[in-house]
Amino acid sequence: MTTLHPDPPYKKHIPHPDNRYMALTSNCNDMPTLFVDTHAPSDILMDAANYRIRTVVQVLENLCMRGSIECDSLILSDFAKLCAIPLRDGCDLLDVIGKRLGAMPT
Repeated sequence: MTTLHPDPPYKKHIPHPDNRYMALTSNCNDMPTLFVDTHAPSDILMDAANYRIRTVVQVLENLCMRGSIECDSLILSDFAKLCAIPLRDGCDLLDVIGKRLGAMPT
């Protein structure tokens, strides 16, 4: 039988200005697992941001077209989180594009 060993101590991720991979804001704790490749082409970053933001918009528009929706506060809280995570990811992607555009010579 194999003996189980605990994971090694976690070293907190400290962002560096030259770091190629930026942790998404929507990571749920201090140990990020989801990152944006800040060196990815701008059109790819824009497509990823567009996809996430438009997905949430579509869900919200569909909800608006329904009459009244009965639900409790726990369901509303979960739904808000469901919408906030991809919106935050989309905003993080737009931040990368904005920084890249701000660094371009005029």
